[in-house]
This record gives sequence, structure tokens and C-alpha cells, in this order.
Amino acid sequence: MKLYHHPLSGHAHRARLFLSLLGVAHEAVEVDLKAGAHKRPEFLALNPFGQVPVLYDDGTVVSDSNAILVYVARKLGRTDWLPEDAEGEAAVQRWLSVAAGELAYGPAAARLVTVFGAKFNPEEVIGRAHTLLGRLEAHLAGRDWLVGRHPTIADVALYSYLARAPEGNVDLSGYANVNGYLRRIEALPGFLPFVQTPAGLTAAA
Repeated sequence: MKLYHHPLSGHAHRARLFLSLLGVAHEAVEVDLKAGAHKRPEFLALNPFGQVPVLYDDGTVVSDSNAILVYVARKLGRTDWLPEDAEGEAAVQRWLSVAAGELAYGPAAARLVTVFGAKFNPEEVIGRAHTLLGRLEAHLAGRDWLVGRHPTIADVALYSYLARAPEGNVDLSGYANVNGYLRRIEALPGFLPFVQTPAGLTAAA
């Protein structure tokens, strides 16, 4: 397998984290976003949307980080990470939708403002982040993982941008359950840290 990524992309880290947790041998190819490598014809041939990550697996091309999580779990038959029963798979899919929705437009967008200079309204995206964090805090009360009794790709999908939310001026200090949850993910065998940047609250720490 070959994974095209960028070290500051939470979406790319999501894919790299899962491959690392499973111990999957792969080649990590860094795409120079600053130089516009993601807009060049050779990369657009892999992903016309011009985004990382992209997984290349023996002729199969999978773009979109959540799709990569599903592909890898199914390809390797890892039903512990992606349940096959209707209820379990639906529960995981629900959180993949949160990762593509509320997480992307909350904590991830807030980090895009400080790390990449995105033109979002900081108050608005930080507010969305805290709305999501409040819901996660309640969901995690009395449970270790988002779905069932062990980690799934749902947890992988949410980790990166939650862990680096302070870089977008999103304060995590009031969310004990969320913080405990992040530490549990970080304690998993094969965990791969997401690079930390000196932005937002991280810079002030």
C-alpha cells in the first residue's frame, strides 16, 4: 500500500493512524501542499478533488480519509474495527458522518484558521466545536469508546482533530470524559502521534 499524505492534515493523520494501529506495512508519500503538488495533473489523476489522503493499493485508488478507514478494515477483514452486523456498522457510520460534518466544521475548521489562515469566522467555528464537545462529553459518560466495548474506526476518525482542537483556540480543559477518551486512544498499541503546531492555545501554553 502507498499512502499520499501531508503531516499537518488531520484527515491524512486519520488514515496513517489506522494503518499504524493495524501494523500495516505501507509507503508514506508526503504531498507538498504548499508547493501545490496536490493540484498537479499527476496527483489529480489519483484524486480529482485535489485532496489528501489518497491510498493506492495494487491498482485500487481510494480517496477520502473515512473511505480509506472503511476500505482497510474491510480489506483486512477487521470486523473488530468495523462491525459487520447492521446495528454495529450503522453506529460506526453515524460517527463517520460526525467526523465529516460537525468535526470538520467545528474543531477542524477552527484549527484551519490558526494553522493555515482559513477565512472562517473564529467565534462561529469555535462555538460549533464546543457544541460537539458537549455532546461527546455526554456520550462518553460511563463508556470508553464511541461504539461498543472496544475501539473502532469511529474513534480513529474523530481523534486527530479532537486532540489538536486547542491549536484552533478550542479549550478542552472542561471535558474530562473527552480527555480521558483521547488518552485511551493514545495508549493503544501502534498509536501514531499527530504532529503538534504552536498555534492557538498551544502557542500560549
